[in-house]
Amino acid sequence: MSVFTAAADQSLCTPLPVLGKDVTVPLVTGGEVAYAALDYAASAPALQRVWDDVAAYAPYYGSVHRGAGYLSQLSTDLFENSRATVAEFLGCRAEDQVIFTRSTTDSLNLLAAVVPADCQVFVYETEHHASLLPWRDARVTYLNAPRTPAQAVEALERALADRDPYGPALVCVTGASNVTGELWPVKELAAAAHAHGARIVLDAAQLAPHHPVDIADLDVDWVAFSGHKLYAPFGSGVLAGRADWLRDAEPYLAGGGASRRVARRGDGGVDVEWHTTAARHEAGSPNVIGVYSIASACKALTEAGFDNLVAREQHLVTAVRTGLAGVPEVKVLSLFGDDAPRVGVISFVVEGWNSSHFAAALSAEYGIGVRDGLFCAHPLVRTLLGSDPQEVGECGAPEAEPGERSLNAIRVSFGAGTPDEHIERFVRAVKELVSKGAQWKYRTEDGRCVPDRGTAQL
Repeated sequence: MSVFTAAADQSLCTPLPVLGKDVTVPLVTGGEVAYAALDYAASAPALQRVWDDVAAYAPYYGSVHRGAGYLSQLSTDLFENSRATVAEFLGCRAEDQVIFTRSTTDSLNLLAAVVPADCQVFVYETEHHASLLPWRDARVTYLNAPRTPAQAVEALERALADRDPYGPALVCVTGASNVTGELWPVKELAAAAHAHGARIVLDAAQLAPHHPVDIADLDVDWVAFSGHKLYAPFGSGVLAGRADWLRDAEPYLAGGGASRRVARRGDGGVDVEWHTTAARHEAGSPNVIGVYSIASACKALTEAGFDNLVAREQHLVTAVRTGLAGVPEVKVLSLFGDDAPRVGVISFVVEGWNSSHFAAALSAEYGIGVRDGLFCAHPLVRTLLGSDPQEVGECGAPEAEPGERSLNAIRVSFGAGTPDEHIERFVRAVKELVSKGAQWKYRTEDGRCVPDRGTAQL
């Protein structure tokens, strides 16, 4: 019986059109199959709407902000209108700034560069490395992985109560885990932070593509996310929120665009007056196409309606979790338990399988693209696997040979463009691999598990 039978009568929206839906890939066992892209948490495919908008604009591309020509003026208007679109998408407050960056990682490194010198940062060990690692010039308190949302809030309140009450403080937290997909209690954490005089930044890389994010409603100080996870893989990201720390700090990059006025001094030096707007941290020629693609994706998701998108995604989440629950050898990783709300990101391990071997077989024998490794969240995955934090294991580079235990996991992720068939094929493939084994031999090459092309089919 199809895993979708129980939901057949539900009124659900159809998948949003994405690029690559008709791409076929070769199978090691022979023939070709339509590729099932189930690695949205790493990079989601471009929405067809985004691609069409970018293609329509491309002939009119021009320099931004300083060009006198028609195309430059058009591009400047498009760039700044995109900023307004993103601000509306995020529910920004009137005084907030929207700064365009390269990615979530770039956004959080930008924020780390502007925090006051005596700032204390609080971050959970469960964070993606993009939000775990940038705070090198601050005093950092790492909080242990909580096992319930309530524990997350309680741990933060205790840590903030023990801090120096007179210095600045910043809390960094994810909105949805890139490993388990579980939603974090952002609103409650923001309330706890503000009650203790701290600010909070939300890593929305995995949240924004799946759920509405409203800065004012959540009462967070900043939000960071990436275009390439929001169906706009053209090299741009966003940092949006309070302007004061951004305005008071030295520019993230020094150069054209960030400066309002530059003059030589009598002593031979240079005096610089920097912008106080978002331009202060957008030095250099901006990625106009990347920015426009994010704005296009924001419009597409808003017009599709997040209520519809969330309902359909939860339908897919239920199908995957129900299918995996029927395989005793599969252990799904979770911090908050089976009942925790989550987005379309699910990680698991399979008893008797090296995770890289399993992921390689899904690709080579079924045309299904997932991810294996530690997902750039090493402390979290090791905690979930119950391994010693000092054990060897690298993100995407397992040490174990096929068939041996590995310290990595397998992650399946999906979203607004995922058709039912891809989920059905994935669940069926997991069951077949566990019950029958792989049809091909595999070997480790350059840290990756790959089909051994020099051997015959098993």
